[in-house]
Amino acid sequence: MKVLLPFILLFRKQWLMMSVGLVLSILTLLAGIGLLSLSGWFLSASAIAGLTLLATQSFNYFTPAGGVRFLSILRTVSRYGERLSTHQATFKLLTQLRVWAWSKLLPLSASNMQGKRQGEILNRLVSDIDALDHLYLRLLTPLFSAFFVLIAMFLFVAWFDIQIALILCISLLGLWLVLPVLFYFLGRRPGILQLESKRQYRVQLLAFIQGFSEISLFAATDRFREQLTQSEEKLLANQQMVANVMAFSQALLVLCHGFIVLIILYIASSGFGEYQPPGAMLAMIGFMALASIEILLPIAGAFQHLSSCINAATRVNDVLEQTPDIIFNGQSTHQIKQGNINLSNINFNYTDETNNSATSRVLNNINLSIKAGEKVALLGRTGCGKSTLLSLITREWLPNTGTIEIDHIATEQYSQIALTSGMSVVSQRVYIFSGTLRENLILAQPETKQQTFKNAAEQKIARDINDKKLHSILNTVGLGHLTEGDQSFETWLGEGGRQLSGGEQRRIGVARALLHNAPILLLDEPTEGLDKRTERDILKLLFEFAKDKTLLMISHRLTAMNKMDKIYLMEDGTIRNSGSHKELIQTDDYYASLHNQLIQ
Repeated sequence: MKVLLPFILLFRKQWLMMSVGLVLSILTLLAGIGLLSLSGWFLSASAIAGLTLLATQSFNYFTPAGGVRFLSILRTVSRYGERLSTHQATFKLLTQLRVWAWSKLLPLSASNMQGKRQGEILNRLVSDIDALDHLYLRLLTPLFSAFFVLIAMFLFVAWFDIQIALILCISLLGLWLVLPVLFYFLGRRPGILQLESKRQYRVQLLAFIQGFSEISLFAATDRFREQLTQSEEKLLANQQMVANVMAFSQALLVLCHGFIVLIILYIASSGFGEYQPPGAMLAMIGFMALASIEILLPIAGAFQHLSSCINAATRVNDVLEQTPDIIFNGQSTHQIKQGNINLSNINFNYTDETNNSATSRVLNNINLSIKAGEKVALLGRTGCGKSTLLSLITREWLPNTGTIEIDHIATEQYSQIALTSGMSVVSQRVYIFSGTLRENLILAQPETKQQTFKNAAEQKIARDINDKKLHSILNTVGLGHLTEGDQSFETWLGEGGRQLSGGEQRRIGVARALLHNAPILLLDEPTEGLDKRTERDILKLLFEFAKDKTLLMISHRLTAMNKMDKIYLMEDGTIRNSGSHKELIQTDDYYASLHNQLIQ
């Protein structure tokens, strides 16, 4: 249960709406029990009064009838208000939980997330957090409502007969205490299995959708669909188990409650307080005992969700309670202005998450110095450590040993904002977010979101000015057609940029780099997979943009190497040779052979 404590503490910010929902829930239960009890007494009393003329004339029909109408209206209104307030509180809690989860997730680095699949992370942030809404709506609210209503019932019945009040309320309290524990243990395993099977199904479905092209290409569609079918059948079977436990718990609750009603009727039939014989009061207490099942039924279902809530909280905490491996200096005032890059004695290896051991060395004693404004290339075969070295510079990973300095200041001395503001990165895979063209471009303009305006007119003027800048950049990268005719910056690009070709997506990445005017430009295979014409155009744009900037490009091809001030050849995590394009042609046989293949 301790695992739920951090989530329960978050409820404090919504205490007002949650309290309103709890009060209305109590009021709804009291109105329902009072309505049935008063109706039973009224009907019985009316029947008894009709036996004699004197009793008929003296009996007050109007007050009980008014009470029945009042309780009917009160129950309807309070039920509506209870649904409205509890669901409003639940939605606010889910929003708060998601914001809290993202605030915990964002500081985590790639090393923190190592070994966790994207579908798994998505499931924890969506499905598991959604499961936690049961904690308030279906567990805490019914539990506390039932307890307070039991107290109110005891006080009311004790006013007439303390013995019957004790028997009735202690019996109901026993069910309130014992049955939920029983239901929890009965539903624990099915609840966990249902959540786990749902997670597995979602992960497999996401993997199938994301890799559908490759799966179809290799004729593996039937195999993947068979796996999905098996996962779906497993999920349905687990849902059936949960439904069976729910049915059994409700049947057991109804049976126990019926036994309590019989006991109360038997005891009250011999006398109810000062009423000897009890007469219409017997109907009132009987119907009150009968209506009390409305208190307990939600609890039978509530504890079915406790096991899934605990399991979901454990899985969420497993990700979010990690200590970030990379800590930025939030108090630093350092800024990247020149673009000098120095790497000294860098060694690095990844960690194998299966046995928590280090893998083979990826980078070995790397020493690299790039002066401000220099154009440098890292050249080597795939897997030699080029991209890893770039990740160390951007602090996506930390080196095991060695230091990385920018403008002669260690990278750990920079704040995250300063470090990201001082670098522009164009990778071989440009991610296009599911949004408009404008939203995908202004990602590189964080200052536009920080602007404040006095009125809507001033905001429109600033937006028009920025749109002109965006249009100019799009024209520069050859994407001016995206805003021509009926199209605009509000054109929806879709998830992953489905509306764009591969070349257009790369150009979007270049446009972002041009909008993010940083002293350092890092290129990670920016033209991989493109045709030669597109590759030539993109590299030309990037070199023109970086003529006064520090440029570091990693590649396994020799395109544009003649424009580099220095080229470093990497092999098996080490720098084995370096020099200019002309020097390497004359001194390095491997480089010369690649160049000869290029010009043939």
